[in-house]
Amino acid sequence: MSTTIGLDIGGTKVLGVLLAADGGVEREERLASPHTGLEALVATGASIVAQLGAPGAPVGVGAAGLVDREGVLRYAPNLPNVREAPLGDALAHATGRHVVVDNDASAATLGEVTYGAAVGRRDVLLVTLGTGIGGGFLFDGRIYRGAHNFGAEIGHFTVDPNGPLCACGERGHWESIASGTALGRMARDLVARGGGAAMVAAAGGDPSAVTGTHVGIAAAQADPDARDLLVQYSENVALGLAGLANILDPECVVIAGGLVELGPLLFGPLREAFARHVEGAAYRPAVGIVPAQLGERAGAIGAAVLARRLLP
Repeated sequence: MSTTIGLDIGGTKVLGVLLAADGGVEREERLASPHTGLEALVATGASIVAQLGAPGAPVGVGAAGLVDREGVLRYAPNLPNVREAPLGDALAHATGRHVVVDNDASAATLGEVTYGAAVGRRDVLLVTLGTGIGGGFLFDGRIYRGAHNFGAEIGHFTVDPNGPLCACGERGHWESIASGTALGRMARDLVARGGGAAMVAAAGGDPSAVTGTHVGIAAAQADPDARDLLVQYSENVALGLAGLANILDPECVVIAGGLVELGPLLFGPLREAFARHVEGAAYRPAVGIVPAQLGERAGAIGAAVLARRLLP
């Protein structure tokens, strides 16, 4: 089996890996995600492919949004200028390579099932916490994609009809209160009320620049405001996780995305809150909530695994 390339296209960055036959990452490249349209997005992806090398290696893509079975990115909430975009064909034309495209969280699920935290599991819920919230379902050993390949858009169910505006335009979706973007908004709200000094300091003194990353930095320094904020945020994440666990009954929940780097500062309060909200916690086998072993590379590695179907 030859090497393949995987691209993970999100609202913040495009991450690419060159994956060896044994699952090892031989090279990694990343660029910021452009927000001007398909042409710029394809140019960014093609640039990363060129940097990764391996001429002729097929390319798998995991894109954050509704990707149909023909590789068309129909809708991407966090890439607002990309709609009805023939991403697969455009990237194949730009790179001269064979390309396959899927949803980013489905790709991350494939990565974790093949090489990460879900190896040997048959029923898994994967949740990506980043700019938005993505999801992947492993049902009886197979990734579930739905009738139109749009399944597992778990960030977009309503938890509060009067809640914050989601990137998709609806109010109170789970993503609007539990994504990394939501954590940053919660932090800036706290700063506006006079708190969060350590988070502002981490952001270089600019209150408007505070993001979830700065919450993590301050929390790692034992700042009480940041740690309290993570407890509140974990409650928001747990509400959605518990509801999904009640519906799907997974063996485990794998958390992927940039927020995984918070480690116990996130997973401690998240597990506690989940146990309070899941149905019959004392009467069911424990549902493990574990970090993706592949970290932020999960989507790119899964996309590279997906590309193996294109090998001769």
